[in-house]
Amino acid sequence: MARGLPALWSALLGAPFVVGGAHVFFNDPNPTVPAETGLPILAFGLFVATLGLYIHYVASPDTPTMGDGEEILDTRQPVNRAAVAKTVIGSCALLVAAYYLFLTPKPYVYPTVPFVVGLYMFSTGLFTYWTNTLTTYYVTDRRLIKEYRFISLVRQELPFEKVRGVEQRKSIWEALVGLGNVRVASGGGGALEIVVTNIYRSNAFASEIRERL
Repeated sequence: MARGLPALWSALLGAPFVVGGAHVFFNDPNPTVPAETGLPILAFGLFVATLGLYIHYVASPDTPTMGDGEEILDTRQPVNRAAVAKTVIGSCALLVAAYYLFLTPKPYVYPTVPFVVGLYMFSTGLFTYWTNTLTTYYVTDRRLIKEYRFISLVRQELPFEKVRGVEQRKSIWEALVGLGNVRVASGGGGALEIVVTNIYRSNAFASEIRERL
């Protein structure tokens, strides 16, 4: 079962869309808003809740098979602080759009701007939350492993003997919430890289990788 209760949070985030969409579609409370607009809103809310439930039951990581004498030194999972902040801001913008749309006689241009911005922030924040929940990183004494499980398991492995570069990155958004990313790359034409995203103490993690090279 996944960490962070994605089924619960997805259901809570999808519920306003389900209730609002059903209210518009079945009751048509505002004659200025076509009842048909409630159907895609309802469908979006059901999609959010259903996908969150699925992720809740498939996201449990499988510990990778270790070689002879190999041991796991560190296990990391992305932190959802930045994703949650985006989702909350997007939800607030969507509430503003709903206020202008249903409770004021303002032209459609007024709710359109906060709706587009809010839906973008909400969707990208929720997508990042789901992706983070499905991702696990392992550091062994020989390699860095990234595991991502959605419909099937995808596992990337990068032996430390092939690593040629370690780079730290922080977007403005990540810096504000105290998170960072570490990019670990091999050299050569068929270069492989693993980007460890949205983790606490990214400086310490990068130093830990460098010590293994």
